[in-house]
Amino acid sequence: MIKAGVVGLGRMGISHLAVLNAHADVKVAAVCDSSKFILTAMEKYGGYKCFTDFKAMMMGGSLDCIVVATPTNLHSQVVRLALENKIHVFCEKPFCLDPQEGLTLANLAESQGLVNQVGYHCRFVGVFQKVKELLNAQLLGEVNHFFMEVYGNVVKKPEGLTWRSKKSEGGGCLYDYASHGIDLVNYLIGKTTSVKGSVLNKIYSRAIEDAAYTIIGCENGINGILSVNWCDASFRKMVNQITITGINGKIIANRQEVKIFLKNDSPENNLHKGWSILYTTDLTRAVGYYLRGEEYSSQIEYFVKSILTSRKENISSFQNAVQTDDLIQKIKRDYEEHEDA
Repeated sequence: MIKAGVVGLGRMGISHLAVLNAHADVKVAAVCDSSKFILTAMEKYGGYKCFTDFKAMMMGGSLDCIVVATPTNLHSQVVRLALENKIHVFCEKPFCLDPQEGLTLANLAESQGLVNQVGYHCRFVGVFQKVKELLNAQLLGEVNHFFMEVYGNVVKKPEGLTWRSKKSEGGGCLYDYASHGIDLVNYLIGKTTSVKGSVLNKIYSRAIEDAAYTIIGCENGINGILSVNWCDASFRKMVNQITITGINGKIIANRQEVKIFLKNDSPENNLHKGWSILYTTDLTRAVGYYLRGEEYSSQIEYFVKSILTSRKENISSFQNAVQTDDLIQKIKRDYEEHEDA
């Protein structure tokens, strides 16, 4: 039985807690949050051992793993202490505000032989996993372009008293929204290495950006466009959609479906010339406990299994997440250099 702890009991922390609590191989041994109100409820109705200090929670030596769901600016210190105490770590995205700090933690996790994972749940969406499979099978032939779109409607009026409006806590659409899109590009297309023509727009906010647009270059020579806006009232929920163009056709994929256009039949992939549509209902693997979407449970199940089987490779490792953090920093620098010119 794996003994787990959760640090940070906001929306994502509570979600992860519910999934962990339903897992047959996990016992949630402790939780930590700065809110005494939340902890009182957790202790009364959940029977968890509760802490306001994550250091005290981890120094007891009773935890095998933790889930870190604090504001982003606290990730590095919580993760570091866990790794130093030989505790496996699942950390919410984005990983670290400072990519160099993230790289140090990634190297530390690997040197300690600890399972390390970041909560980029799109890598566990059946549709995107299918796209990865088709690209690996060279369905499109040589890929020549991609268009990554991330839209939503979470900032609807001039900034209020939420973490989204606080630059110091990792607010801004780059860290909260664009990070998902960049991570998908890293997963599906190739390691992102450069940006140019970056634009950061303020719509309702003053201290942080509400929209971002840039041209991304990948290590394999493929270039594409990133378009992000979290003030788009035409969307009810967050949408991640990627369009990938190759010499043999095109793929358009989001959480619900993947549309495929081919110039010729592809019998080895059971796809015909012209348009085909594959739906998420046919591509999604069942999970032991459903909450918000199979991908949220699937990523925790994967994390737990990695611990149980001592799996060293991870679909969404710290190293993978550092690539995304690094590109976000490059976008910010590119924009600042353009503004100063």
